[in-house]
Amino acid sequence: MLGFLKNPVVVTAEINVNLVALTVMGLISRLWGLSYPRAVVFDEVYYGQFVSLYMKRIFFVDDSGPPFGHMLLALGGYLGGFDGNFLWNRIGSEYSMNVPVWSLRLLPALAGALCIPLAYQILVELQFSHCAALGGALLILLENSLITQSRFMLLESILIFFILLAVLSYLKFYNLQRHSSFSASWWVWLLLTGVACSCAVGVKYMGLFTYMLLLAIAGLHFWHMLGNQNLSNVSLLCHFLARGLALIIIPMAMYLSFFYVHLTLLYRSGPHDQIMTSAFQASLEGGLARVTQGQPLEVAYGSQITLRNVLGKPMQCWLHSHTNTYPIRYENGRGSSHQQQVTCYPFKDVNNWWIVKDPGMQQLVVSNPPRPVRHGHIVQLVHGITTRYLNTHDVAAPLSPHSQEVSCYIDYNVSMPAQNLWRVEIVNRESDTDVWKTILSEVRFVHVNTSAVLKLSGASLPEWGYRQLEVVGEKLSKGYHQSMVWNVEEHRYGKSQEQKEREVELHSPTQMDISKNLSFMAKFTELQWKILTLKNEDTEHKYSSSALDWITMDTNIAYWLHPTSGAQIHLLGNILTWASANVAAVIYVCLSLWYLVRRRRKIYDIPEDAWQLWVSAGEICVGGWAVNYLPFFLMEKTLFLYHYLPALTFQILLIPIVLQHLSDYLCRSLLPKAMFRALIVAWFSSVYLVYGTFSPVTYGEPSLSVAELKDLRWKDSWNILIRKQ
Repeated sequence: MLGFLKNPVVVTAEINVNLVALTVMGLISRLWGLSYPRAVVFDEVYYGQFVSLYMKRIFFVDDSGPPFGHMLLALGGYLGGFDGNFLWNRIGSEYSMNVPVWSLRLLPALAGALCIPLAYQILVELQFSHCAALGGALLILLENSLITQSRFMLLESILIFFILLAVLSYLKFYNLQRHSSFSASWWVWLLLTGVACSCAVGVKYMGLFTYMLLLAIAGLHFWHMLGNQNLSNVSLLCHFLARGLALIIIPMAMYLSFFYVHLTLLYRSGPHDQIMTSAFQASLEGGLARVTQGQPLEVAYGSQITLRNVLGKPMQCWLHSHTNTYPIRYENGRGSSHQQQVTCYPFKDVNNWWIVKDPGMQQLVVSNPPRPVRHGHIVQLVHGITTRYLNTHDVAAPLSPHSQEVSCYIDYNVSMPAQNLWRVEIVNRESDTDVWKTILSEVRFVHVNTSAVLKLSGASLPEWGYRQLEVVGEKLSKGYHQSMVWNVEEHRYGKSQEQKEREVELHSPTQMDISKNLSFMAKFTELQWKILTLKNEDTEHKYSSSALDWITMDTNIAYWLHPTSGAQIHLLGNILTWASANVAAVIYVCLSLWYLVRRRRKIYDIPEDAWQLWVSAGEICVGGWAVNYLPFFLMEKTLFLYHYLPALTFQILLIPIVLQHLSDYLCRSLLPKAMFRALIVAWFSSVYLVYGTFSPVTYGEPSLSVAELKDLRWKDSWNILIRKQ
């Protein structure tokens, strides 16, 4: 029985020394002195705020992209025991002792380090030599800009890691497909492609560019498979479904999961939830939820309500009135009705309360049982404090003369009758008999007499209107716009018929027991829409640049400056590598055009397998550079040099591809080959020399003198910081 013990158990393993060495060198270059400087570096002031909010479980919205990257940064803070208590208000401010700087910067640094072996493996999977792959990985290793960006609490290194992982996974899957389709390893690499793509998109929407590129390449490869007569229809269908599952369904599911975790973690109310709808705010712990928790769900005749405009721009506000009237004459000479002002007020106030009244009855309390208001019902809205009715008529609004004035009606005993009937239209109704619901229903109020719709114009009234926002009756009511839509935020059933008792009631908070929660999909849809549509005002930044500046690195970014010495950190690339990448791209395009023209004439300068290799490399490297760079010419946003780093990474991978191609097919005799290799060695030594020259401003040490700093200013457009003596 124990005969198998007669022979020793032997385990053999193949170790790629190149890969191990590159990984070790990458870790050293990215992790060395990671806690230095112990101060806020450039955009750490931006991302650090979100890390603190994660630690405190406070909800936020970041319009720069999805939450996965922020969660990874927060994971570093969590692993380091960060409690979130730090004021992220100034670049260069020293970190307090409770901030685990090393942990917060760890994941970006690890991602940056792992990009080096990934680059090596990508070139190997593209069927280029190990020597070329080693050269490409070393160029990534010695690229100063990639080192700088990966050593701080920033997202670009994580984005590039997932982009390269997606490319490598797809190449491995594609190479396995030729001889072992549907094997375990085939499935692993295909699924990993989809996972890496979803992670790249989840870090920043820039990851979508590479995802689209890989989908296009996968589609092209499948198109070629359709012409393979050896594959049955069933086999082709299985290939199609497998790709659809791995490259579309799973990434979509993972993308949703990022938001699910994000919303699960951030369950507390905070400063950012004000831009969300009332329903969303009410689902968060604290804040609005404390006010609205357990309010009556169905709005009934006699309900006391506050009405929030759904648009939330230029700021959130509630339908409001006060005792002041519109001026008899405006500054431009136009007249008004001199009725009581109706505005939209951006703060909670007792004058935001209105009572829903049945036009056929006088009572202002909820009957027993309550009579709910439904879609299409006619109501009057009575201002709670002044008891005047919401009214509109054919008088021009103060700031929007093409719209009608909205007021609370005062009977001056003149020929201006009250017009205070409004039809309730529930915009998001499921049927025409839907009940008007607190928070959940989005309603329009259509004036019965004039068909005008109650609308927030967004204009700020003059001093006589206390700079509050103008509300108008919009005559052109066709179509749907959020400025015309309102939702009930606070709600109670009125119990007091007497005005004085009612005023006391309106001043008192609601006290209920039941909470209402949105579904995950409802919260996801709203949050995703806010991320895509919320635009911060883009201001010109000292270090912002145009996409044209990036190719020749005519710009830089000062990330950090020591408060007393000349030590500083800049986002500056290895200028020789950048120039070489540009030359390689030009050579690739020129050679490709030359080959295409010659092949059209039936002249084949290189073997067919070399041509296919050349095209495949271009699809990945030139395609990756193009899709990650050219879209920035269409973007209306503040751009920085670091936006170019994903495109640069693909362009750097093109350098060894072009060099090997030139060596193999243009240097045909021994002497030219030897000379070409000597030039490559000299060029690579120069790359290392440039890397070493700029290392002090890559790592922030050692501190340089004024003369040394001036010597680093190789371009007049570079902003090297020099202290005044």
